[in-house]
Amino acid sequence: MSRKLVSLRRLVLLVSVTVCTAVVAVVLGLIFGLPAVLIAVGAGLVALVWGLWLIPRNWRAWGYAERLDDLLVTHGVMFRRLTVVPYGRMQFVDVASGPLERRYGLATVQLHTASPATDAKIPGLPAAEAARLRDRLSALGEAQAAGL
Repeated sequence: MSRKLVSLRRLVLLVSVTVCTAVVAVVLGLIFGLPAVLIAVGAGLVALVWGLWLIPRNWRAWGYAERLDDLLVTHGVMFRRLTVVPYGRMQFVDVASGPLERRYGLATVQLHTASPATDAKIPGLPAAEAARLRDRLSALGEAQAAGL
């Protein structure tokens, strides 16, 4: 995972919390006055600080490993999740990159299998690494399906 994912998520958090806090503060200010505005701004600051602290922890929790017969994907801070996707069970590998991700040079690799419960994604990869991983997983999946 690229460290740029932390910067991207912090930017999204900053914009989201600022906009939500401003809207809530204006509405509460019109209804209840200045004390409600101060409470809304305080709650927004607490949410912002908590989110800024949590984002790097979440980023460090993501990982993947390419093994001989399968791909391991792990994530989660409090509740760890390990997903094992056999190459032969992959139906297709999708690489997605939204406008902000493209700006930061990042992409998300999404693995699709016959079972929706085993689908896995790997966010925040550099675009070149995502393309390399897509090609490698596709080749390994075809080889496994062919029995090679």
